[in-house]
Amino acid sequence: MTGHHFDQIYIGGAWVDPVGGDKIPVVNPATESTIGAVPAGTVDDVNAAVDAAKSSFPSWWRTPVEIRAGYLRAVAEKLTARRDEIALLISSEMGSPVRFSSDVQVSLPVNSFLEAASVAESFEWEAERGNSIIVREPVGVVGAITPWNYPLHQIAGKVAYALAAGNTIVVKPSEESPLNAWVLAEIMDEVGVPPGVFNLVSGTGLVVGEALASHPDVELVTFTGSTRAGIRVGELAAKTIKRVTLELGGKSANLILPGTDLSVAIPHAIDWAFINSGQTCLALTRLLVHRDDLRDVELAASALASKLSVGAPDAPSTDLGPLVSEVQMQRVRKYIEDGIRDGARLIAGGSDRLADLPIGYYVRPTILSDVTPNMSVFREEIFGPVLSIVPYDSIDEGVRIANNSMYGLAGSVWSNNSQTAREIANQIRTGQIMINGGEFNPNAPFGGYKQSGIGREFGPEGLSEFLEIKSFQY
Repeated sequence: MTGHHFDQIYIGGAWVDPVGGDKIPVVNPATESTIGAVPAGTVDDVNAAVDAAKSSFPSWWRTPVEIRAGYLRAVAEKLTARRDEIALLISSEMGSPVRFSSDVQVSLPVNSFLEAASVAESFEWEAERGNSIIVREPVGVVGAITPWNYPLHQIAGKVAYALAAGNTIVVKPSEESPLNAWVLAEIMDEVGVPPGVFNLVSGTGLVVGEALASHPDVELVTFTGSTRAGIRVGELAAKTIKRVTLELGGKSANLILPGTDLSVAIPHAIDWAFINSGQTCLALTRLLVHRDDLRDVELAASALASKLSVGAPDAPSTDLGPLVSEVQMQRVRKYIEDGIRDGARLIAGGSDRLADLPIGYYVRPTILSDVTPNMSVFREEIFGPVLSIVPYDSIDEGVRIANNSMYGLAGSVWSNNSQTAREIANQIRTGQIMINGGEFNPNAPFGGYKQSGIGREFGPEGLSEFLEIKSFQY
């Protein structure tokens, strides 16, 4: 990987050497080879980045909204121009098939920059109420801590809306898949985003992440990742009473009601269970079916899973690439083995390595049936290509099972009656829910109930997360 600034961090509008000399290797999960390294940032690096963001905040805040929006659109244009390069880069560092990387891993970030610009331009920044004028103002310096599964998308969603709202930002990308963040920083620099508005410091969560979450001059920390790590971010943020937005785990239920056309519902269920090799927070990983339909569902689901192509990300026929790391691969395999030990029936896949893929962190697309709520594969977010089929005996029981989770991020309901589907969807406690295969909307508010998080991302609701409210009395 040459031609980039991977050995430096981006602070105050310039590429600078980090304070320390330690590096974090980046491994290609398909080849198990090291493809690059990024700086292991320090607390001093975070302090310098926050200082730069704090210094640039007053002028960026006063920059007219249409000018801020113009920068965001320019970033989107540059991302689009480098689509193929970025797609290959993301595939090489976290394993998504190149086709998926191009269609999703690059397209969604482009959409976020364009949509944030439009939302900011149409947003109601002031409103009259009685003898008051209510205004929205940016919170100040934002710290963003992002995950590895949709690396550029998660960075873009935070950066685009934070900047559109008039904030400045310091980004810590995931150490598993950080390289794409350097491309974004290069583009920020190229389009002339003012110095200090966007800053990039790589490093570990224990060092850089914790320094951002606890820094007294960071007014808001936005984090996407595991619930366990989100709890830690919240604990640290509480010490300085800073705002937090947390997009955390999910264990989303796909509730198929009796009478549903399985020839439509099951292919959708397979797609949304195994999307991005199951490394998706809103993946529909619990398939709830009436006991009378269980056998038909098992046959249809296992047949579809067996047709999925697992292989190298750059192969055109690949449906599922490798998982992001060896640690993640071993973790997912153990969940499969634990599920079988706990009494689930294996109807597709398994924990054994694919014979034709001896190198790479691959896991078979796996389906377990007769899963019950006491099993870890029912309760815990696996973050791999594992689908649990859970039978129910009545619709009320199906709804109870769907809500039997500490998470509440997403879900799905299928019925041959659209009104019934909506009524059941109203009973499921999640931030998003698909009804009869409704298409994912990247501009709808995204976030969860319960331990799936705090706050929302994207759209006007996402912009509002980065704003304070002030009232003037006349």
